[in-house]
Amino acid sequence: MSGPVRTRLPTAAFWLAATFALVMASLPHPPRLTGDLSDKVQHILAFAVLALLAALAYPRAPKWLLAAGLSLFGAAIEAVQAIPALHRDSDWLDWLADTAAVLAVLALVFAVRPLFARAKAA
Repeated sequence: MSGPVRTRLPTAAFWLAATFALVMASLPHPPRLTGDLSDKVQHILAFAVLALLAALAYPRAPKWLLAAGLSLFGAAIEAVQAIPALHRDSDWLDWLADTAAVLAVLALVFAVRPLFARAKAA
């Protein structure tokens, strides 16, 4: 894979996933994609994937900026779900689950990243 494609693919994947998450969270009656998983588990999975994709798409971005941006995105989703016409439930615990998933995944990614750098250098 060439350089520009390698750098654009994670960025495109991140923005597609973020758009998908926003659309699914905004639909009045979203399709069930995950079987019987609870709402909190769905939030955790979605934001864990977003955090991983963000870390891959923006490897030079400060960790705190990725975490803050994704946490604000989770808060924005909860604000959208508070719109009465959507018939969705807004819950600050969903935002807390989003933020916890982001922090956990980013901590893991940035903890193992130096190991890959050392292996690549060797």
